[in-house]
Amino acid sequence: MPKPPESNTDYRFRRLTEHLAEWQLLWRPLPFMHRQLPWRERYPGLAECLLGLGESEVERLQADPWRNSPLRDWLPVDELAELVALPSLDAAGATLPEAWGRHVGGRKWRQIDAFVRRLPLSPGESVVEWCAGKGHLARALVRRYGIEATGLEWQPALCEKGRRLATDQGVALQMQEQDVLASDAARWLGPGTHVAALHACGDLHLHLLELAAATGSSVSLAPCCYQRTRDATYRPLSRRGASLYAEHALSFSREDLALAVQETVTAPQGVRRNRERASAWRLGFDALQRQLRGVDAYLPVPSLAYGRVPQSFEAFCRWAAARKSIPLRGDVMWERYEREGWRRQAEVARLELVRHVFRRPLEIWLLLDRQCRMEEAGFRTELGVFCAPELTPRNLLLRASKE
Repeated sequence: MPKPPESNTDYRFRRLTEHLAEWQLLWRPLPFMHRQLPWRERYPGLAECLLGLGESEVERLQADPWRNSPLRDWLPVDELAELVALPSLDAAGATLPEAWGRHVGGRKWRQIDAFVRRLPLSPGESVVEWCAGKGHLARALVRRYGIEATGLEWQPALCEKGRRLATDQGVALQMQEQDVLASDAARWLGPGTHVAALHACGDLHLHLLELAAATGSSVSLAPCCYQRTRDATYRPLSRRGASLYAEHALSFSREDLALAVQETVTAPQGVRRNRERASAWRLGFDALQRQLRGVDAYLPVPSLAYGRVPQSFEAFCRWAAARKSIPLRGDVMWERYEREGWRRQAEVARLELVRHVFRRPLEIWLLLDRQCRMEEAGFRTELGVFCAPELTPRNLLLRASKE
């Protein structure tokens, strides 16, 4: 019997799998953890190219790893660019009134606007917002479509704030305290229900898809934070994903999954400078702790909110050393280690550009696994882009409804 023709989704899924498997030596290692990356001896020309890039070129490739990439001499940049090019989903209706976005941050409101106008609601469907927070998305859906909606949120304080906002705006929204990972969350789903989830993380959206597949509920999902999962190693959702995963001996750890969401919206110059300084200080401390401990290995240090970061490199190192119980000598040459941190920060930023090439391919691979899971359950699906990356890099929307 002849083999059935391969669909566009199957082709994309297969080729992305092949590339992720073939090039995992380059995209898996985290440059900040290694003073000498495992692949540098094998690809000396690639390393030399990266380390020779100027600041403006680094910034350009961080924002767009595909266009005019100097890495195409070593990596399949052009094919990967084609494989990650998903269609933009059509928007229905005019932009939502700005007045509806009161109490919502400007960028978040524009994300909601783009998401709402791409929800294919059917007549008579009831709407549920998954992981609703204060119900901002649900309120917009009620006002846009003239329907009633339910917001599911496990934190009582957020539910109460959502109720007050709905009352103040005259919106027919019911906020329900519900742990969406609990076994009784399925009671909110069914064949006549459409569940909307904008940036639901990890296990929260995985559980939603499994419940939707079991109950026949339609879903519009923009996933986020794939690494927030209880499983140390990724388990494909779909039969097709599991087959490709096994065939190519792939195994995604939580650290690997985090790569899919590393792209961020371009921040103001001051914020970028703070991030660079935090990175340089961590790398400077890394050089110091290796010397003090006599162990040439990276040592993770807890994160700090920007407002809590010490005001000097020395103060940061003292804080980090205290957290890791490392005694500090009195003769530490702070300026030397800070200079080393800034040198390593510039080096890491350049070596990270290899991983940037595989960031979107990994994210789309994970979305294709979710899409195939719903198709295997008898759903009609569509996967595409719902807004510009400048609004949010997590701009992929999976729509699924029962055939």
